[in-house]
Amino acid sequence: MPLPQSLVQSPTQGLLLPDAAGDDALPRLQSRLAAAAADAGMLDVAYTVVDTPVGGLLLAATPEGLVRVAFACEDHDAVLEVLAARISPRILNAPGRLQNAADQIGEYFAGARRAFDLPLDLRLTAGFRRSVVEHLPTIGYGSTASYAAVAALTGSPGAVRAVGTACALNPLPVVVPCHRVVRSDGSTGNYRGGPAAKRLLLKLEAA
Repeated sequence: MPLPQSLVQSPTQGLLLPDAAGDDALPRLQSRLAAAAADAGMLDVAYTVVDTPVGGLLLAATPEGLVRVAFACEDHDAVLEVLAARISPRILNAPGRLQNAADQIGEYFAGARRAFDLPLDLRLTAGFRRSVVEHLPTIGYGSTASYAAVAALTGSPGAVRAVGTACALNPLPVVVPCHRVVRSDGSTGNYRGGPAAKRLLLKLEAA
């Protein structure tokens, strides 16, 4: 029997869990709901939140790949609303479907991973901004590049300001390393997660 759409969107609303079920009852319920929704073709966006040194990171994925990484300062609820509007309202908290991404994020912050190996869904960026995002992984771990250098890489050396905008709107920060793009004078510049988060990421990679 197909899973009701209202249950996919609000998996725990109106459900009372017996105390005897234990602390893991809700995660197990969410896992079952996620599996049922996926089997019914009703899960378009899965998400979870992982704790990191830069705060809670929301990870969201479609069947095509990781589609969004969001810092707590972006307001995770607001991010989910945008995903519902731009991709699909069929969204479910499904940590199991983001386990590989969560593991790689953990390895990165532990200093055990220098590059991510994840399928990416870049539908939230397009045109010149997408071109910038696609070039960012060429900036190696522990390295930085200026906004002007990235503009040159994309074949538009005069588009320095547009590169800054593309980095600021990168839908996959941390995984797609816009934090490695700095100003020509060496200062860090702006960052979606805030200047402190950008400094922490650069310090982590420089260690």
